[in-house]
Amino acid sequence: MTIYDELKFREIVAQSTNDEKTADLINNKKAVFYLGCDPTADSLHVGHFVQLMLMSRLQKCGHSPICLFGGGTGFVGDPSGKNSMRRMMSKEEIDHNVKCFQNQMSKFLDISNVTFVNNANWLCDLNYIEFLRDIGCYFNVNRMLAAECYKQRLEDGLTFFELNYMIMQSYDFLYLHNKFDCVMQIGGNDQWSNMISGVDLVRKKTQHEVYALTTNLLTTSDGKKMGKTEKGALWLDPNKTSPYEFYQYWRNIQDSDVVKCMKMLTNIDVDTIKNVELLSGKQLNDAKELLSYELTKLIHGENEAEKSRKMSSKIFNSNEMSNAPEIFVDSDQLSDEISLVDLLLMSKMVSSKSEARRLIEQNGISVDGSLADISCKIKKESLKAGVIIKKGKKIYNKIICK
Repeated sequence: MTIYDELKFREIVAQSTNDEKTADLINNKKAVFYLGCDPTADSLHVGHFVQLMLMSRLQKCGHSPICLFGGGTGFVGDPSGKNSMRRMMSKEEIDHNVKCFQNQMSKFLDISNVTFVNNANWLCDLNYIEFLRDIGCYFNVNRMLAAECYKQRLEDGLTFFELNYMIMQSYDFLYLHNKFDCVMQIGGNDQWSNMISGVDLVRKKTQHEVYALTTNLLTTSDGKKMGKTEKGALWLDPNKTSPYEFYQYWRNIQDSDVVKCMKMLTNIDVDTIKNVELLSGKQLNDAKELLSYELTKLIHGENEAEKSRKMSSKIFNSNEMSNAPEIFVDSDQLSDEISLVDLLLMSKMVSSKSEARRLIEQNGISVDGSLADISCKIKKESLKAGVIIKKGKKIYNKIICK
């Protein structure tokens, strides 16, 4: 399996401007590439982690990464996916956030072979008229307004201020290409329009071919963005999201998301992942523990991962396994497996199927420590040993068939 084939297997690659040439570049050459991040907060969150892992993988294969911090573009703010203009940040806030980002990104990379740059160093000193004449002439406004990144803002009114964002990001690619011979940009798939504009600008100005590669966004199996908690985003900063909270988030994801997260976010080997793809039901609990441990180790270190695993096991065993009241269901009424909705009703943990569905859809039901989805089914064999079902935050029952 080539490097690019593995990236495809891991469901990391969403789009590229030239799949064949991008694959050849990644597999057979040593190239300079970059990832840009606007400092919109004082910590990266799990949504950034797919790109961070891709950057780390490419560096380990001999490619040279550039981490670009948007100290300049951060003054404008990316309108992609937004229905209102981003909050304007002060220079002091942006500079502080850039430092936080650089410290966090350094943990995932070999800093002896990485270049950190801030686009404020070239964007903030541009002469406006010269920039319009030299760069603005290459951008067709009709094409810009048709881009996906502007669609939501057009509904409420896109400002000329925000319209400049695509041009500024495109200029970043041109600047990095000229100064560092950078030939590829990576980023999330929501940045596709901005990235291909950069590729076009470099080609028009230099007649050189460069490439863009986007990653799939981290979403649940039902298409929702992953990484949201009751407190907000799932941050990489331990002061904003503790290592234990981070561990528990992954321990409680839906069964249908385990394999995807292993592929996209960890270094777990391909053969192990293929074996996990064959598992279902309670068999996935060990896989979730492995996922939680490996991700927490990557972000917070092995000691915090081990502490979180022990704490999670202790809480689960003491609060649920030992103290959970037992509810018995009639084995004769069960086939080889039963839907969770039916089991909740049969065990009288809910008064109706509609209540069961509502609780599951609102992430109010977990089975053996893992959040359940509406398609969850439980095998009769598992019920013979007993299955712990948690309703809300405090109600635990051990369901047993006899």
